[in-house]
Amino acid sequence: MTTGTEFQVGFLDTNSIARYLVRDEPEHARRAAALIESDQPLRISIVVLAETAFVLSRLYRISRKDVVDALTRLLERQNIEAHEIGTELAVQALSLSRPSGRVNYPDALLWAVARQAANACVWTFDERFPADGIDVQSP
Repeated sequence: MTTGTEFQVGFLDTNSIARYLVRDEPEHARRAAALIESDQPLRISIVVLAETAFVLSRLYRISRKDVVDALTRLLERQNIEAHEIGTELAVQALSLSRPSGRVNYPDALLWAVARQAANACVWTFDERFPADGIDVQSP
């Protein structure tokens, strides 16, 4: 339990982030903005980053460039950080997906997890999997 001056770390879900970025449901967008733009410490799981990127790209037909830019701006907020990996690494991973469809969002975030892990190897049949700084092998 927290007192009035302490903040509990909160995790943002995809629907809160989507409402904030797309603003297609005004009341939800207003409430999401009040939270996201507050001093409340917030974290975003890499699972939620991948899901949000997918939802924005596929359902809302927002360009990859604009999706990555919006999520990057969100992660650059003072009160928000990525959860399982460092925020800077999450931004770097998302940027791998920005130029084209060559690297999808989940692969980019898996790349970041492997980069952060010691002595990691990613086993994949995907010949386009990003290998910068990690060991990528085919099973």
